[in-house]
Amino acid sequence: MNPILIGAGVLVLLILVGAAISVRRQNASVLDERLERFTDFSSLQAFDLPAEGNKPKEKEPSALAERLDSVLSKREFGKNWIIELARADLQLTVGEYFSLHILAAVGLGLFAYFILFPQQLVLAIIAGAVGIFIPRFYVSYKKGKRLVDFETQLPDILGLWVNSLRSGYSTMQSVEAIAKEAPQPSSKEFRRVVQEVQLGLEQEKALAHLQKRMPSEDLDLVITAVNIQREVGGNLAEILEVISHTIRERIKLKGEVRVLTSQGRITGYIIGGLPIVLALFLGIVNPDYVGNLFKDHFCGWPMIAIGLGLIGTGTAVIQRIVDIEI
Repeated sequence: MNPILIGAGVLVLLILVGAAISVRRQNASVLDERLERFTDFSSLQAFDLPAEGNKPKEKEPSALAERLDSVLSKREFGKNWIIELARADLQLTVGEYFSLHILAAVGLGLFAYFILFPQQLVLAIIAGAVGIFIPRFYVSYKKGKRLVDFETQLPDILGLWVNSLRSGYSTMQSVEAIAKEAPQPSSKEFRRVVQEVQLGLEQEKALAHLQKRMPSEDLDLVITAVNIQREVGGNLAEILEVISHTIRERIKLKGEVRVLTSQGRITGYIIGGLPIVLALFLGIVNPDYVGNLFKDHFCGWPMIAIGLGLIGTGTAVIQRIVDIEI
């Protein structure tokens, strides 16, 4: 049988399995999701309460999936995964996230073995090792994008909060107004705070969950001010107004620094990615030419290892130089 057809069939199968995992998670019980709030780690997992008349059907997960989630959630990396998935706002359990790592590694490895680098087992294994990190890259991208969007919206959110307080609203009523009026992802995060308080959680714990889902220094300043005002009193509207002005100035300064360091960041990306892209291109166009490098076990592989190490070190140093804390 044609190896290309075999590889394509395996890839289709992996895609279908991944889609089934996603659908299974979206059909999870709403009651279970509500009760998960009061556990130590699952309370951080992202979800939306459905509108009336549009409730999903309950579907019990398999015993194997429950066992896998239970085992992984007790591990240190599993606890970190729960927090990362909550920050990325992805509807996945720890077991499903672990399965995606396996699927990505096997899928990319088979794709490299049958199509990208035919019959090259070593390169297929390397591609499979790279595939393990694909889900993490995606989660990191989603998490970073949501955090940037949230921090950009925060000054406007504080302005709405201040106006609500001056109109006579309480703190939680102001948060509820933010949940209704603010854009995504801020509205979803503040809506979760309101829902957690309505389900019986203390305001401090609900805000602490918000801080864990959105690890922003500016948000930490806001939550600290709200908690202190709750304990000792004071004019919260004036405090939030001062914080809003400070955050706006910090965002403006961060934008200026990012523009000034853009050339250095792009240089790091080009220097780090160009050798790898060129090697992949040559491997596709002229496999025999690049293949000599992998056949020489005494010289080729050490050269590859040293080259990758130097590329990684140079990229890390450049990113460290242009990463200026404000």
